[in-house]
Amino acid sequence: MEFLSGVGHSTNLVGVPTPLLASAVFNDHPRALRISGVREMNKNLFEMLSLAESLEEAGGAFYSYMMAMFGIDPEQHEKERAGQNGSVRRYRSSFLRLLKGWGYDSNGPEGAVLKGWVESRFGLFPTYHKQAIKRVSDSGWTAYVEEKMSSRFHNNAIHTQLDMLYEFCQWALARFVAPEQTHLQLYRGTNSFDEHQIVEALGRHSVVIRMNNLASFTSDRDIAGCFGDTIISAQVPLVKVAFFNTALPVHPLKGEGEFLVIGGDYRVDAHYF
Repeated sequence: MEFLSGVGHSTNLVGVPTPLLASAVFNDHPRALRISGVREMNKNLFEMLSLAESLEEAGGAFYSYMMAMFGIDPEQHEKERAGQNGSVRRYRSSFLRLLKGWGYDSNGPEGAVLKGWVESRFGLFPTYHKQAIKRVSDSGWTAYVEEKMSSRFHNNAIHTQLDMLYEFCQWALARFVAPEQTHLQLYRGTNSFDEHQIVEALGRHSVVIRMNNLASFTSDRDIAGCFGDTIISAQVPLVKVAFFNTALPVHPLKGEGEFLVIGGDYRVDAHYF
């Protein structure tokens, strides 16, 4: 069975048909996306955030809320603590642990969980995990499914944590980072197009590429050059930013101006650095 004959599931949780959501047309003319029920179930959080006077204040409030709600504060120290009976205490899964794992290797287990969340909420299939995924029966798909379902990370309502992170980032982008904007100019460095399917050539340096369902970009072109000789430049719709590096006071992706971007077909320019 050919996997890439379609871009994703027929349904998702954001109320936009998946083929449209994945299209370059949507990226050119985006519409608001909301993960069903998240803001309605967390009214107190967003009422509290509305009182914030800066991104730093809002990020601190969100961070504290998540620590309290999901009981994940000890995990950030990455130390095993013995329980009162001497047994090793298992830390609860957290979105911060996933971000840290993504920073080390986006094709690792944490990356699979994050890609699985995008698949679940936005309906988009991954196109790459350790290798290009072309069929549901190939080894890349098998490795992805095994890792995205790992019980190591699937406790403590991890998908709900990621839902709330996405909705907070969308709120923060609209309120503090890019009010009244629809797109951000972002960059990605690469040495090959193994992870990017070329859908259509538009010109000497312009192409439509199918990005993985979750991919890293940066706001700094020079930083992108550290990750490859070819710089992909894209106008990324704000509604496809799942996380950005200044959103929170504490997280492991601070140093590279990183943005986690939901995939699909993008019109991009590609130039040598």
